[in-house]
Amino acid sequence: MKFLEARRILASFEGGPPLDFLLGMSGQPEPLLPFLQAAAAERGFEARVRTLPFNTLTQTLHVPPEDDETEVFLLFPWDLLPELDWRSGFPEAPRSLHELLEDARAVMERIRSRKRPPLLYVASPIPEVLPNHHASRAIDHHLRAIVEEVGGDVFPGDAVSLESLFRSGSPLASSALGSLARGIITAVLERRPSSGKVLVTDFDNTLWHGVVGEDGVDGLHFSASGLGFIHFVYQTFIKRLKRAGVLIAGVTKNDPDLATAPLEAEGSVLVPNDFVSILASYNAKSSQIEELARQLNLGLDSFVFVDDNPVELAEVGKVLPDIRLVQFPRDAAELPRMISELSRFFHREELSDEDRERTELYRRRVAGLVPKDVRGADLKDFLKGLEMRLTVRDRSEGDRQRAVQLINKTNQFNLNGIRVPDDEVETLLADGGRLFTASLSDRHGSHGEILSCLVDGDGTIRSLVMSCRVFQRRVEYAFLVWLSDRLPSRTRLAYVETERNEPLRRFLRDPAFAAEDDGVTLDLEAFARAHRDDLALFDIESP
Repeated sequence: MKFLEARRILASFEGGPPLDFLLGMSGQPEPLLPFLQAAAAERGFEARVRTLPFNTLTQTLHVPPEDDETEVFLLFPWDLLPELDWRSGFPEAPRSLHELLEDARAVMERIRSRKRPPLLYVASPIPEVLPNHHASRAIDHHLRAIVEEVGGDVFPGDAVSLESLFRSGSPLASSALGSLARGIITAVLERRPSSGKVLVTDFDNTLWHGVVGEDGVDGLHFSASGLGFIHFVYQTFIKRLKRAGVLIAGVTKNDPDLATAPLEAEGSVLVPNDFVSILASYNAKSSQIEELARQLNLGLDSFVFVDDNPVELAEVGKVLPDIRLVQFPRDAAELPRMISELSRFFHREELSDEDRERTELYRRRVAGLVPKDVRGADLKDFLKGLEMRLTVRDRSEGDRQRAVQLINKTNQFNLNGIRVPDDEVETLLADGGRLFTASLSDRHGSHGEILSCLVDGDGTIRSLVMSCRVFQRRVEYAFLVWLSDRLPSRTRLAYVETERNEPLRRFLRDPAFAAEDDGVTLDLEAFARAHRDDLALFDIESP
């Protein structure tokens, strides 16, 4: 998280429950504060941070903590050993390594006696305070071990800026402020009283790599190698949680039979019976989780929701602020952080026979639960902060391979399910037709070409497909507004209902569409007037 990103998050944040805590650190905390506010806002909370006066950490440790105050400590090597403070220069009479480490353990014990607050330790370059070079180097390893022995998290040394420390008293490197803030907020949230009971997980690109509605079961990856590695690890972790009595539920935007097919495939660690409930529909995920909590008679503060899609997480968090949100990582480097966060939330001291049978007991309670059709949260403010760029291209000439591929593999947001071979596309284009595609990118990266629209020479839309990876981002609305200046004001769409195109059917509920005997007509002018705001969510490019 960079400074501008933090500002955008805060600008779009509409408020949430307060998150009060004391940040105990010896240096100047001011550069970190806006990042803490933004990191809390990402999780749906309004951070209210109390900080210590500059350089008073040591005195604070000798004063009993406030009874009702949550504390989190951000420590540096010199907080455990004053000799390691570069600002003090080198001591005239070095002490032994044993003496230094005894003092460091004593400081740590004073911190841990304060209701065992969460600790974050920022490693940094260690001055040569001992005559023996190797002994001086060993101090760093010993201090890390002391922190880790009491469950603290260690951040790497590139999070410290000695230049900033000498200049302003703030030891933090500007490049590390975002990651440190997220680590602090996670530590504070994990300290909230809670007993995790239900893990709700998304399926596509979470339990496996790929989208079952587009790639098919054979095109998914969830093995212990290659593209499926982190998904395999996640599935095995969920299996362990289930054995420990955690209830596992699936909430996915998909057709029910497609959603469960990968779980029945060879190689899947999880099977359908591992889930207390699987809710597959195209309704708002927040409404599904809320109804599941009601049926289970469990508080939402005992739920955690895991999804790879930040838009889905934002929708759930806005409607259900008590639920914990965890984004599934994009790469393996972030996997340990997610597993650690979930492990702490679902911590179990002992395992009883009732724990082992809990899934079956609760499955009977929610038997017959069907998806709830309730409108989800308005996410336009959140979507604005994604900095979405929609690049619309005319593929009537030149390379159209991806455009035709989309038409022939997409099932859910598909106008009619008709497969159109490339030679038929070429004939239609030769007769005056046009082929458009749209690519999407945002501040998280590129999603590639995600929409394809084939129009014949009479102006009828023959094919309109969009990848389900970008549902809820309003791409389809923005694209048709953009297209409104390029087609007749009343445009016909060759719509045919299929067993898979429920998302497209929902889109056609817009008042600008009207059913006809041989398809659907669209009043593009009325549609454009109604959805100008959707177009404004995107930076539109049309090379």
